[in-house]
Amino acid sequence: MKPIFGRGPSLQLRLFLAVIISIAAIVADSRFGVFTHVRVYLSSLVSPLQYMANAPGTLLDTMSTQVQTRADLIEQIKQQEQQLFTLRSRLLKMDHLEHENQRLRELLGSPVHKDSRKMVAELLSVDSDPFSHQVLINKGALDGVYNGQAVINDQGVIGQVLHVGSTTSRVLLITDSSHGIPVRVLRNDLRAIASGSGELDKLELRNLPRNTDVQVGDLLVTSGLGGRFPEGYPVATVTRSDYVEGKPFAQVEAKPLVELDRLRYLLLLWTDKKPDVRDDEEGERAAPAASAAGATR
Repeated sequence: MKPIFGRGPSLQLRLFLAVIISIAAIVADSRFGVFTHVRVYLSSLVSPLQYMANAPGTLLDTMSTQVQTRADLIEQIKQQEQQLFTLRSRLLKMDHLEHENQRLRELLGSPVHKDSRKMVAELLSVDSDPFSHQVLINKGALDGVYNGQAVINDQGVIGQVLHVGSTTSRVLLITDSSHGIPVRVLRNDLRAIASGSGELDKLELRNLPRNTDVQVGDLLVTSGLGGRFPEGYPVATVTRSDYVEGKPFAQVEAKPLVELDRLRYLLLLWTDKKPDVRDDEEGERAAPAASAAGATR
């Protein structure tokens, strides 16, 4: 008697086909960006859920703000007035220095750096994967955000935009192991690549010669090379600079100025020319070892 329902392919064959299709999809997306538009649509679809998940925290913050006592508010206002007075006095000097710098650049024939457009964004969520340092913000393509856009705050550089949805974007932090940012030592203009170590409080300056003039306490700022991060923004301070016998390069580590585990508000920067950024999972990779080893002043 012939059975009503015929037997389909075996489970092993189904698993093998699923693995082959998955590998092909991963290769097609990483090499050719086949699913770039699909990723944008999916991000737009789940953005309402992300806002809903963030709603309880926002509500609690609002309630805690509302229940503050009058005395606390008065004390905060006094402190903010004092800070505002100090900042205004500094601003007077900054205006004078800016005009003087502009005149000197005009005399030397050097191009004048213009202020870039900025936008404040708020943190929505943090990636739960301990090996991936990414956060989600509440600004997207509708706000003009683009892939590779620099992200900072009032302390220094945070990272860059990795994926853009309609109303949300994913930011890759500078400490992610796949991220690298061109920097220079403010003291002597030595150029290098600050690579993420996978730890929120540590960056690594790899492939530097052992006689490199880098000292503990040196401030690292963006060099402007690569076109993604504007020049002159603080990144980290050097916490270790020594040479281990038997290793070809110096061991140089730095601590980011931004407390990446306490982010709330971020600042998006627009440059005059958007970099040519491919929408992939890697973000900004560090330069090849040879070029980093040959970094000079």
